[in-house]
Amino acid sequence: MSRLFAYIVCVLGILFFTNTFINISLADGDEHEYKKRHRDKKHFEHEDERELSLVENPTYAENCGACHYAYQPGLLPSNSWKKILDNLENHFGELVDIAPLATLEISEFLKANGANQSHAELSRKIMKSLGDQTPLRISQIPYIHKKHDDIPQSTFSRKSIRSLSNCSACHTTAEKGIYDDDDVTIPRQ
Repeated sequence: MSRLFAYIVCVLGILFFTNTFINISLADGDEHEYKKRHRDKKHFEHEDERELSLVENPTYAENCGACHYAYQPGLLPSNSWKKILDNLENHFGELVDIAPLATLEISEFLKANGANQSHAELSRKIMKSLGDQTPLRISQIPYIHKKHDDIPQSTFSRKSIRSLSNCSACHTTAEKGIYDDDDVTIPRQ
């Protein structure tokens, strides 16, 4: 009986010290790598909270993406998208001619997936920064301005960027709905 007890104590001791050693190694080792793995695991388990929904509506992608980056609906609230679609005859100085049925489909897609409907962290931050505002441009969102405050204005006039509204010029994972600072590469020209 005492041998069995000694064996159990020995096994438990080994497990305890092994676990303690692993925790100490993680604390003393490459903490950044541990946090990255933990973040990636969290990212995978809670994907809808970390990234914006992808543009999965072909009518929206084809009609809007034909002239500019097809922004994820979670970048603007539904009311903003409605105001934009209600004024297609003067879409930022351009006439946009989209068939009425296509416009209705796009409208429903944007309404259902706007920032106010999204669970994405970025959408929640955008909505919090807006208050009662209904911006017509993503570049008018206070949160977006705050995130880009430390970038000189001359950067946005570079040929490869052109403006703050050209998200994919610097956000290398923008088309995946990921706008993390870790995925930013600012072109030199």
